[in-house]
Amino acid sequence: MKFSMTINGEKVSLEEEPETSLLELLRKQKLLSVRCGCGKSNCGSCAVLLEDEPVLSCMIPCGILRNANIVTLEHFSKQAACQEIVKGFEKAGVTLCGWCNPGKIFGAYSIIKKYSNPTREQAAQAVKDLRECCVESDTLINGIIYAAQIHFEKERLKKNAKQ
Repeated sequence: MKFSMTINGEKVSLEEEPETSLLELLRKQKLLSVRCGCGKSNCGSCAVLLEDEPVLSCMIPCGILRNANIVTLEHFSKQAACQEIVKGFEKAGVTLCGWCNPGKIFGAYSIIKKYSNPTREQAAQAVKDLRECCVESDTLINGIIYAAQIHFEKERLKKNAKQ
């Protein structure tokens, strides 16, 4: 099956079997932040943004991705939003081991997009399906809350500077 999509801001035309997972497709493209951890959608190692929403790429068949917009951690890590999340994680003592970073970072991103002042429950919801590997849940939840505070303080300062 031949189809077009955008990966990390670049329009590409690919040929792949419809049942091939997005994870496999991205690995063939040499995008190494996307890893196969469990292959069962509960570790977050394969997380990417699909149309700006986090998904686990091991569970997404290529057959449904015509004209999709995919962002991997390689690309996202260059954006201010990722730097804010990393700062929040550092403040909380979250370890970024390299293996499950996509799940942690994209989970935090989804909460920051939805809520200006997320509760612990909302932050927990974003990462509830991630298997704990290098950080315990409370620390990760604190990191998400700190990241949201950093993001919205920055936004507030930008808004005030424009006035």
